[in-house]
Amino acid sequence: MKINMRTFAIIVVIGVALSPLACKKSFLNQTDTFAATADATFTKPQQVIALVNAIYDTYQSSDLLKKSIWYYANFLTHDWFNNGNDIVWNYYGIGADFYALPTFWNNAYIGIARANAALEVIADTKAKGIITPDLADRLTGEAYFLRGMTYYYLAGTFGGVPLELKAETNGLTPRSSQDSVFMQVVSDMHIAEGLLLSKTQLAATDIGRATKGAAYGYEGAAQMWLGRYDSALVAFNNTELTSNYHLLTNFVDVGEYSHQNSDESLFEVQFNVYGSQSWDGGWQDGGEEAWIDDFSWPQEISGFGYDYGNPGLWYSYQAGDLRRAATIAGPGDSLVSPDIIAKWGGIKGYAVVLSSYQSNPNVYSDGSGNPINTVGTVAHPWFGLDGTPRSGYYCAKKWRDPTLTGANGTSAIFGGQNQIMLRYAEILLDRAECKVHTNDIAGAMADLKLVRDRAWGGTAPVVMQDGLTWDGKPTTPITDPMQMVLSEYRHELTGEYSLMYDLRRAGPGVASAFIQAAYGTTSSTNQITYPYGPTADGKTHGVWMTTLPANKDILPIPVSAIALNPNLTQNPSY
Repeated sequence: MKINMRTFAIIVVIGVALSPLACKKSFLNQTDTFAATADATFTKPQQVIALVNAIYDTYQSSDLLKKSIWYYANFLTHDWFNNGNDIVWNYYGIGADFYALPTFWNNAYIGIARANAALEVIADTKAKGIITPDLADRLTGEAYFLRGMTYYYLAGTFGGVPLELKAETNGLTPRSSQDSVFMQVVSDMHIAEGLLLSKTQLAATDIGRATKGAAYGYEGAAQMWLGRYDSALVAFNNTELTSNYHLLTNFVDVGEYSHQNSDESLFEVQFNVYGSQSWDGGWQDGGEEAWIDDFSWPQEISGFGYDYGNPGLWYSYQAGDLRRAATIAGPGDSLVSPDIIAKWGGIKGYAVVLSSYQSNPNVYSDGSGNPINTVGTVAHPWFGLDGTPRSGYYCAKKWRDPTLTGANGTSAIFGGQNQIMLRYAEILLDRAECKVHTNDIAGAMADLKLVRDRAWGGTAPVVMQDGLTWDGKPTTPITDPMQMVLSEYRHELTGEYSLMYDLRRAGPGVASAFIQAAYGTTSSTNQITYPYGPTADGKTHGVWMTTLPANKDILPIPVSAIALNPNLTQNPSY
């Protein structure tokens, strides 16, 4: 079950303001709107719970999740590319005036402002006996967790950012250092660990709320950003993680609609089936979620096709690795989603395929007189229907919701697919990296083996290697322990919300070197010829190559934020 949000009686207003830092405590005092003082408003426990729910609500923004965190985590790695208005990601051309940046920045600081305000309200209502000490502890832990998680993504994306830790601010706070921000993440998570419930203690109606295990996971990750690998290992080895979470048996089940909030998931943003609007108690508009995933579907199915995969990722999986089919699908590949197969028999059961089969058999036929059941065919790859360049490869991780059958006309049937932010497989890989840094190579290899054995559905090969380079050349075995970890980050986590963050966290220049080694990138911003054999039309198809420029592993501070706060300084190279 999902969190019951129908008691969202208080809408926390952060002005209309585009200034994320201009929020004051008075936003809780909307007497004109609510005809009540703050004291009169917060007179029932459910009202205080609703205030904390509003912090979670900031993550139910498709622009925040997809166009900010997901785009950063994936487009910079060159495993995935954009074919829409955000094509500048493909050649690291993001500027400080890029429209998605203030959306990220503003939403993040709205959430932080809500957390700061909630901490004061919780303390006040606890003192007045409105909420019990136990409920106050849980809600306080959730507010600290969500504030810390938000600072985690801000610092991972922009470097140092302003630390706002009180409900009132003049909006002129300068940037703190990146290390200072991650130290605050550690502090917030430490507090949350002592207050949150264990996963095993959550009521069924509260599944999806922050837990102790999630706090330990983010604390350990923040400790890694600070280079405190011993401290990170303490967090990762806490029994809250090692006892309450485990890898699902089959990798394909990760991200499946029927496996939401599984024992592998530490924290995922909750969405309600078919969408629950903000005005009736939901976390904003659940319908937004549909396009979070739809953007990664082929245009032939979704009507969008705004994201597509680098064929080099498909070729990089080692022979026998079951993760490839569940991560990236190309011409001739069938979807392996058990839920979609069970409901529709695969793509062939989708309404858009059935309705288009007769009129456009080249696109929607399997070549043998039947509706297509693969992601395009080898003879007729799915490059899109609008003539713009795509590779024909798409993110199978984002193609798991059986309630959606694609095409813009049916996307009004909102999906209920949660978005997984952190899962136990990443904890194991993080732990392996920490062990490499602390010279416990045998321990690192043991953690990698847990993840890799699951990827092979039994026992993984002893020798690790990428399959082929982006241009189809065989690779040599990977023997360096750190490169082993980085390769596993990529093959386990690409297409989710973590990869670029993990690569950048590993050290200066690591991300750039890893991307260049994976793709042999050049300084050209031109598209290269589709590298894996002849195509149906002989055209160039949507694979961009460019070296990650210096200092472009972080994004620029939005110019709108600098305009509102002259104490903010811009990142180098922007």
